[in-house]
Amino acid sequence: MDIISTVFLALVQGITEFLPISSSAHLILGRWLLGLLGVASTTMTPAEELALDIALHVGSLGAVIVYFRRDVVMLFMGLIDGITGRMGPRFRTLLVVIAASLPIVLVAFLAKDLVTEAGRNITIIAWTTMVFGVLLWLADRRPEQKGTLETLSLRDAMVVGLAQCIAIIPGVSRSGICMTAGRFVGMDRPLSARLAMLLSIPTILGAGVLAGYDLYRAGNAQVTSDALFGGVLAFFAALASIALLMKWLQRQSYTPFVIYRVVLGLLLLGLIYAGIA
Repeated sequence: MDIISTVFLALVQGITEFLPISSSAHLILGRWLLGLLGVASTTMTPAEELALDIALHVGSLGAVIVYFRRDVVMLFMGLIDGITGRMGPRFRTLLVVIAASLPIVLVAFLAKDLVTEAGRNITIIAWTTMVFGVLLWLADRRPEQKGTLETLSLRDAMVVGLAQCIAIIPGVSRSGICMTAGRFVGMDRPLSARLAMLLSIPTILGAGVLAGYDLYRAGNAQVTSDALFGGVLAFFAALASIALLMKWLQRQSYTPFVIYRVVLGLLLLGLIYAGIA
């Protein structure tokens, strides 16, 4: 993959990973746009392209760990508490994150072929972008009742965790569906975003293991160097994106993202029915 494509896709990944607009869909659309413009020139297989996609996700993982470093330390201390038998609030919060993470681990493993093949369809992306955007808008009408991780129950965690499984379909948005489910169970906007980003840590780590295996099996050093370079760019783009989103949600709603999703979905459908996409 040429340097222009790598930079473009890394920035797309970093900016969209933690926004409720689906980074996987934007990576797919980004590649389609590059091909349409005659910029992209790659002979990568779909499996290798997915490996690069996940490698870019791993780059953005560093950003969420840096931004939420206090939460990460708290969860680690919760693990220590559990090992030493001190079942306090830190350990309970860790259980909430674990409970919310388990469903996607199983579903993502069983549905890997769907992600690599059937899910990469612009028509599917168009409809999921709109439908789950409207669902986010409906959820965002709910009252804000819970504002800290300590107020969440295991039931809340399972609702968010099961909802996250739907995000294996491009266009749904992993962070978006977590935020949607969080708002449905009464979380305030900052907490729904915070939990969605914390859940990205085990999810991306698991995906990174698969990506590493795919990159090793591909045996292509250029793919590895592209992933490393793209990961650095994705890190800085994601860090800025997270900071701006969390600041926005302190006072504003998810409505701009809903509008963006609906407009993008309609645009894609227009291109599809015009025979362009």
